[in-house]
Amino acid sequence: MAVENVRPTRLELLRTRRRIVVAKRGLNLLKLKRSALIAEFFRISKEAMRLRGDLRQKVTRGYESIRAAEMREGPTRLENISMLLPAIQAASVRTRNVMGVRMPEVDGGGFAPLPPTTLLDLPTSVGEAIHRFQEIYQVVLDIAEKEITLRRLLLEIEKTKRRASAIENVLIPRLEAIVRYIKFRFDEMERDAFSMLKTVKRKMEAEGSAAGVA
Repeated sequence: MAVENVRPTRLELLRTRRRIVVAKRGLNLLKLKRSALIAEFFRISKEAMRLRGDLRQKVTRGYESIRAAEMREGPTRLENISMLLPAIQAASVRTRNVMGVRMPEVDGGGFAPLPPTTLLDLPTSVGEAIHRFQEIYQVVLDIAEKEITLRRLLLEIEKTKRRASAIENVLIPRLEAIVRYIKFRFDEMERDAFSMLKTVKRKMEAEGSAAGVA
């Protein structure tokens, strides 16, 4: 709304002042939210960095265990054993709402239990390799969860920043300009009223002097 189109009334002045109070309160809440989101972003970033470092170590140990199993059992037996292993159960994803951000929670679904006969025939070295790669699978899911969360947090931080900037740099200055305009028009009306009163007073005095002479 252009300032010139505003009706310079006391009701409009009170309404605009209330809008300024509400806008400033909303701005403070948005700034607090943005600070909380940034803190959450850095916290999860640290967790993601730790998990990536953990993943590198687990992958190294996993391939070492595979090589050890292959050396003990031979590639052919290792391949035959792998054909007997059950498939990974499907992962499921839930979400939770944190400060307006839908953060994912990934459940890896785990691994189907091995048949008893397979367990009995499973060499120790192969069992160790399976265990290592199950750990890798879980860490990969955890990293994916954190990476998605970080991207969503970044989007929400940017959105919150834009909204706060619009309130601080556009809405509040426009409302304050309206208040100044209304007060300016009030001052103009007061000056006009004062000038009119002086004119009326002079006219009445002049009429009174004329009546006295007559």
